[in-house]
Amino acid sequence: MRISAHTVCTAIRDDIVAGVLPPGSRLAEEQLAQRYGVSRVPVREALRTLESEGFVVSRRHAGACVAQPGDREAADLLDIRALLEPLGAARAAQRRTEAHLKVLRGLVRLGRQRALQGQEADLRSLGDWFHETVAQATGSPGLTALLVQIRRKITWLYAGEPVSRAAQLWQERGALVDAIARGDAERARALAAAQLERATLARRQFRPAPVRTPKPAVNTGRGQI
Repeated sequence: MRISAHTVCTAIRDDIVAGVLPPGSRLAEEQLAQRYGVSRVPVREALRTLESEGFVVSRRHAGACVAQPGDREAADLLDIRALLEPLGAARAAQRRTEAHLKVLRGLVRLGRQRALQGQEADLRSLGDWFHETVAQATGSPGLTALLVQIRRKITWLYAGEPVSRAAQLWQERGALVDAIARGDAERARALAAAQLERATLARRQFRPAPVRTPKPAVNTGRGQI
């Protein structure tokens, strides 16, 4: 079965965000093809996409490498997010479906449970899922793509929310879902802005995030990404 460039792109991006492929590391097409169990063609297409997203840069005589954003670019991402996420929350309140609400409520319930149990790994994945669902609820493919891409970059460049604040964070997300469910766009916008202000203050205190411990290579040919 042929593995698509989109699937390979997702796998490489995930490894960049997780720190498995550190900033500045060379991305040789042949090595990546072997790592993900694909030919060089989808790898080449995936690298072009990731370069357009800012995760990869091409260097003359050196080929593709993982990007190394500076402090100013990292800080700008927080400012852009502060502008876009409240807008996304307001749009979600106006356009969400019952399916979106069902997923969001389920995620808040799970998030609160995991916060009480201190399960950090689960909290991060649930948080990503929560915000991607809010982004999808905007009903705007362009806005959804921007919101998801910015959040991925911030996850890459900054350490996550401290576990000690996880319970409060999921309470705040629950209140946001309530506002979205009521169709209260202004309340949703205000809640998202307030949450982001607290998160931004915390994140500006540590940059960049430490590189994670490498994990074993994942072969997309076996359907594991």
